[in-house]
Amino acid sequence: MDLLEEYRRANFFFESGDPLGAAKLLEPIVEAEPHNTAVRQLLARAYFNSAQLSRAETQLRALIEHDPSDHYAHHVLGRTLERAGRFREALPHLRLAVAMKQQTDYQEALRRVEAWLGKSAAE
Repeated sequence: MDLLEEYRRANFFFESGDPLGAAKLLEPIVEAEPHNTAVRQLLARAYFNSAQLSRAETQLRALIEHDPSDHYAHHVLGRTLERAGRFREALPHLRLAVAMKQQTDYQEALRRVEAWLGKSAAE
């Protein structure tokens, strides 16, 4: 199997709106190259976009374990946990992402989770 060609195909599937197809192509690549962060990140995004949240979480935690300063992995893990309704678990990852990199989408996700937690604490 030509891993680079498969990665390119997976990226095409992902960009074309087929995250499930991308994930199927990426899974064996991650298995063959477990330390390839670009492939693992794309697989995590494919899982997130296809609502396979526990699988996305597994990939994102592996990325963070490999590189704790990966702001994007923290952000997407926070979003994954938010999407799963696990707001308290999402909060530290979203805060870390914002602290590491000032980006509007990072800040918006953090505000959303903080607002939700503020409302739930008041109830």
